[in-house]
Amino acid sequence: MTTTTTAVPVTTREEAPAVRRRRRGLAPGRRLPATRLIGPALLLALWAAASAAGQLDPGAIPAPWTVLRTAGHLWTAGTLPTDIATSVERAAYGFAIGLVAGVVLALASGLSRVGEALIDGTVNLNRAIPTLGLIPLFILWLGIGEAFKIAIIAIVVYIPIYLNTHAALSGIDSRFVELAEVQGLSRLRFVRQIVIPGALPGFFVGLRLGVTGSWLGLVVLEQINATSGLGYMMFQAQNYGQSDVILVGLLVYGVFGLVSDSAVRLIERRVLSWRRTLSS
Repeated sequence: MTTTTTAVPVTTREEAPAVRRRRRGLAPGRRLPATRLIGPALLLALWAAASAAGQLDPGAIPAPWTVLRTAGHLWTAGTLPTDIATSVERAAYGFAIGLVAGVVLALASGLSRVGEALIDGTVNLNRAIPTLGLIPLFILWLGIGEAFKIAIIAIVVYIPIYLNTHAALSGIDSRFVELAEVQGLSRLRFVRQIVIPGALPGFFVGLRLGVTGSWLGLVVLEQINATSGLGYMMFQAQNYGQSDVILVGLLVYGVFGLVSDSAVRLIERRVLSWRRTLSS
């Protein structure tokens, strides 16, 4: 009887750094500082260069310095701070309601078959209906005041939070459930130790989409029977052909969207620091 032996390649101490370098080369590499600001800064530089070279019509797209000067005038006059405060308040109320609704519905649907039967189909039906198409109906129900604006923002926010959190709950490995049953975990400990950590990555994806959605919905809603807010300011500027004021509003929306998304990403990195992912 003959036995065959298979030679196992042995990595020497001298070859180990080369192997590590090859493995490390597959990853994106070390994170650059202020990465998310490079793209907007490049876009701003191109805008300034094109304006200085006379390639852009000042009536349609004013130069960056013109927009900054207009923003300074609006801030000094007191209209811009008031509009910003009103918009932030509306977005905050709608976002808070949508956040709570999305998380509660996702937990009820993801942890119970009865909840899934009652909730999941209804939410997906709501998702299939254009949210902005609900505006006339909500005006009839809630009037043309602040209530319908906050309600629409809440719907825009809760749908992505629900969908991503529910998908994360449904994707938890069943072996963890079996392990919890073997360990005799109570329902509360099971939710705290397995369900919540497993659902957090999906929840943060939905949270980022919800934060962005709250600002996108606000742009449209503030142009409907509003007397203040950034959307109202832009709508009035459209009537008077003030493209520089419109760009001021767009830039403020963009800055708020970028800052809020960056804040969520920062919280996500802190909360999920235990994960080893490609981005980290």
